[in-house]
Amino acid sequence: MTRIMGILNVTPDSFSDGGRFLSEAQDGPVAVEAALTEAQQLLARGADMIDIGGESTRPGADPVPTELEQQRILPVVEALLSLPTTLSVDTRHPDTAAAVLDLAGDGAPDLIVNDVSGLLTADAMPRTVADFGCEVILTHNRGDARTMQTRAKYRDVVGEVIAELKAIRQPYLDAGVPAEQIVLDPGIGFAKTHQQNWEVLRHLSKFTELGHRVLLGVSRKGFLGELLADPEGTPRRAAEREAATAALNLHAANAGCWAVRVHDPRPTSDAFAVLTALS
Repeated sequence: MTRIMGILNVTPDSFSDGGRFLSEAQDGPVAVEAALTEAQQLLARGADMIDIGGESTRPGADPVPTELEQQRILPVVEALLSLPTTLSVDTRHPDTAAAVLDLAGDGAPDLIVNDVSGLLTADAMPRTVADFGCEVILTHNRGDARTMQTRAKYRDVVGEVIAELKAIRQPYLDAGVPAEQIVLDPGIGFAKTHQQNWEVLRHLSKFTELGHRVLLGVSRKGFLGELLADPEGTPRRAAEREAATAALNLHAANAGCWAVRVHDPRPTSDAFAVLTALS
């Protein structure tokens, strides 16, 4: 069955859960105990692994220096290493990835680096991943948080996303990262319009046929808010998009995706339980 990755953002400005474990000040302290409690609750609600992020990737978000990103996530990672689960670290910075993997020590191979940089992947990231022997998630993206939505221009969105994912993957293969340790993410919401998101989702099976595990992240995203808008056209609030998220996650499971990334695991976990019972 498709696995569930629970989201734990220690940022002040993520679109759905920003500020829950960090003060509004960019350099404010992280509430480590609260973050640990949230991770435990994510697992209790059906998550199989936890993805920790210290830099918002919502469209328009400001970049975060590596020092500040590490200040946010390293204490949380250290606390979560005691949990019986796989940890994923959402970062585009090789220095941060290396710091987390160093902190994990002998457990580093069980950690996953989740890099949404796409075509802007830092030159040092493939070697960092290869040196530590960890798994890596590669997301299709054409820019950073401030520029990606200006680059959502395609003639054939599915074909071009697949071709660019292969280009993003190649430096990792060249660095010696085994293909089985590479996970691909089609990047819903990254350098794509709402209609382009739907087009990619209609063709998920083309991604699962590429020979890698596939991660899908649609949880509470803006295109779902638009779909569920009220009669006046006001998008549905992020926290009220869970049923639509779970429906798409069932679609991902049927397409053969390895995992889905969610803010609240329970609705998707329940849906997967029903799917398992039916099968």
